[in-house]
Amino acid sequence: MTLFNRLVKDFVEAIGSMSILFMQTIYWTIHNLKTGRFSFKNLLDQMSRIGVDSLSMVAITGVSTGAVLVVQIGYQFAQMGAQSYVGGVVSLAMARELAPILTSIVVAGRVGSAIAAEIGTMKITEQIDALETLATNPVDYLVVPRFWGCTIMLFMLTIFTNVVGMIGGSIVAVHQIGLTLISFRDSILHMLLIQDLMGGLFKAMIFGGIIAIIGCYKGFTTEGGAEGVGQSTTSAVVISIMMILAVNYFLTVGINNFNTAYLQ
Repeated sequence: MTLFNRLVKDFVEAIGSMSILFMQTIYWTIHNLKTGRFSFKNLLDQMSRIGVDSLSMVAITGVSTGAVLVVQIGYQFAQMGAQSYVGGVVSLAMARELAPILTSIVVAGRVGSAIAAEIGTMKITEQIDALETLATNPVDYLVVPRFWGCTIMLFMLTIFTNVVGMIGGSIVAVHQIGLTLISFRDSILHMLLIQDLMGGLFKAMIFGGIIAIIGCYKGFTTEGGAEGVGQSTTSAVVISIMMILAVNYFLTVGINNFNTAYLQ
């Protein structure tokens, strides 16, 4: 078997295994909701670890991105006499693409690696085998709260990124570009539509699910002791970022087609 064929085989097997893990997660979620066994305590714990603990990193990312966008776009628009469009263009760029993408990459680096390391350590220390011995399904106990915690908190963190990004952008627009706060705000309200915000938030939820599933999958497939945990952690982050960037294209095309067909 050639190297290329082996890589394709491994890729297809990994996608298949992650798809099965995703379907098992949905099954156990529905099953637990129907039987009243869904652990909201575990979900809230994961939401706190994933979302609240990531606020500082997301805030820095959002503020700096909004500020840099205003600097780059503002000076170019000023040369064309189009300063009044700066706020709207920056808000569109943040809401549609930059906020969900950058927030997801930050969370993938911090949370995706932590999920892979935690579950990978449990795997090599046979704690997952102990769960099965105690008649506890590992997907139900470990994956479900992380999946939904990551999905929900990416939605919330992306809203936060949009807000702090616009705050950072408005400060730069007023003090460096010479715009008034009112004109910056009016430009945002004139150009930014609700479907732009919802499209970006929908992307963020998909990216959150991808991060959680890949992190859990790499944790479950960890082998070889401490070295294997390190390899799983690194590959979880790399694969998550690559998948986010690849899936983003198809989501963007689909959302734009939907908006064109039904909302315009």
